[in-house]
Amino acid sequence: MVTHVGPEERGDERGALLAFIAEQRGGIRRALLGLTEEQASSRPSASELSLAGLLKHVAEVEQGWIARAKGEPPAVHRDESNWHESFRLVGDETVRSTLARYEEVAAGTESFIRSVPSLDDTFLMAKTSWNPKDEWLSMRWLCLHLIRETARHAGHADIIRESLDGATAFELVARERGGSGE
Repeated sequence: MVTHVGPEERGDERGALLAFIAEQRGGIRRALLGLTEEQASSRPSASELSLAGLLKHVAEVEQGWIARAKGEPPAVHRDESNWHESFRLVGDETVRSTLARYEEVAAGTESFIRSVPSLDDTFLMAKTSWNPKDEWLSMRWLCLHLIRETARHAGHADIIRESLDGATAFELVARERGGSGE
């Protein structure tokens, strides 16, 4: 969803990268404004994507990447057998609880990225079904990847939200800021 990220403080590359990640997270959160659980979980197109599912997915993906960068396993193990569950709420999961989880993940990302000695520091990303080979990735690459991944899904969220009730990105930003958006 369209917002403005101000310029970083001179030399604050981490701050700039984190600001762009936060901007895209905001787009996904805004897409859920004013929706019921049923609306948030509905799939208004030929795609299997829902806003609730996108929210859960981006929270899991971000947490998983940060965990790997720390040398830890992701909180949720996903493979071909359960990948579909990363795109829908299951059990007692709700939009509210998933939003809260996303906030925790965001705080963890911010803390971790601010704590690494250098954005040039690397971590090993092992070969997986979706990663073709063992690779050493930098913290800078990780931040850029999170921006790309989140932005991609924020774009999906824009389309899904507009399909649900006609609300556009500009209207949702205005609503969040207290205006009518019309």
